[in-house]
Amino acid sequence: MSDRPEDLNAHLEPGMLVRHPGCPDWGLGQVQSNINGRITVNFENQGKVVIDSARVGLSPDWGA
Repeated sequence: MSDRPEDLNAHLEPGMLVRHPGCPDWGLGQVQSNINGRITVNFENQGKVVIDSARVGLSPDWGA
């Protein structure tokens, strides 16, 4: 299995809940889109952010 961020993010789809491992204070985010390595996420404490999939591997939040 690869540890490249873009490979980790490839399965993310709109509606999925994620967290940014480098910015835990952003809180929970909902994926809005995942197109050509650019993932738009709406975070509860940061708002809408476009993530470069080659630089950041988002962590899915499967709930508790």
